[in-house]
Amino acid sequence: MADPIIRQVRAFVFKGGGGDYHDQRPGHWIDDHIATPMAKYPEYRQSRQSFGLNVLGTLVVEIEAENGVVGFAVTTGGEPAAWIVESHLARFLEGAHVGEIERIWDQMYLSTLFYGRKGLVLNAISCVDLALWDLLGKLRQEPVYQLLGGAVQQELVFYATGSRPDLAKQMGFIGGKLPLRHSPAEGEEGMRKNLALLADMRSRTGNDFWLMYDCWMSLDLDYAIRLAREASQYSLRWIEEALPPDDYWGYAELKRNAPRGMLVTTGEHEATRWGFRLLLEMGCADILQPDVGWCGGITELIKIADLADSRGVLVVPHGSSVYSYHFVLTRHNSPFSEFLMMAPQADRVIPMFAPLLLNEPVPVNGRMKVPDAPGFGVRLNPECKLHRPYPHP
Repeated sequence: MADPIIRQVRAFVFKGGGGDYHDQRPGHWIDDHIATPMAKYPEYRQSRQSFGLNVLGTLVVEIEAENGVVGFAVTTGGEPAAWIVESHLARFLEGAHVGEIERIWDQMYLSTLFYGRKGLVLNAISCVDLALWDLLGKLRQEPVYQLLGGAVQQELVFYATGSRPDLAKQMGFIGGKLPLRHSPAEGEEGMRKNLALLADMRSRTGNDFWLMYDCWMSLDLDYAIRLAREASQYSLRWIEEALPPDDYWGYAELKRNAPRGMLVTTGEHEATRWGFRLLLEMGCADILQPDVGWCGGITELIKIADLADSRGVLVVPHGSSVYSYHFVLTRHNSPFSEFLMMAPQADRVIPMFAPLLLNEPVPVNGRMKVPDAPGFGVRLNPECKLHRPYPHP
């Protein structure tokens, strides 16, 4: 029996201190003097929001089938992405069968090549794709992980990203990833502070706990190599996204020069199988970290993970809550997951997309059994006001 036809695609924007984890109140660890590519300008060093990280807001895409069932998804992109969905992408969905996901993805991607390929356009495509998978799961009364071939893991195991790895260890996580606070623009004093923070956290956690540094595209190659070598004395497990995402040559050089036993990871801001193919073929990373809301959605993440698997490279998606949980559960080369600590002081476990999503699962003692509710198993909070800025006929 054929899947129902898609009746309508709708794109909304949510700006309310939730949904987009970039948009947090002052004092939140995620926006408190973190090394960024903009840190060479002192006026933009203290806060990522100061240079506009939070300007877009959250994109919410709903896809309604002819029988009234609605699938949805959320990612970053806000009004510009909503315009792309309503004005351009909707034509490839409305009138198509829900299950024609591969064809729909291909048409969305090929039709936007002249202004897309990465970034905002792929955010929009990713959100549409995730909403399609959610709708298909609801129609077939199956969780997305079952649509993807079924679970190969009984539960997910997590490391935590946040400013307090010592507290993450107490909460049962297998590791803690720190934001690098000081960039090369802060010179030798900044390097000393970075190493001192790592030393302090190692003394708090002991040697049996993973510690990692998230550099968020902020370093140059020389600084990254030096940081990796200096940090090896504290058993740093990996150095993440040290360089701008397009510097494939730099990543390959960093991986060649990393201390023995230290991993090089990247991919959060990469997109599509073609971008990740470059990372793989040039030997840029030990672990790939695509964000399913930015890289092209589940449909593209399958292809990225298959490429990595053929080369023996792990895929550990950038924290994106239920949208990556369902995927990781089905993959042999994704042995653990990331959880973003969204509490302002990183001292408790709260849902990543609160208050926008309801029924969002969180790890308990660093582990999670993914619920078997249809689709991605979450609901939009009716108390969160959504704005549809560009409704199409």
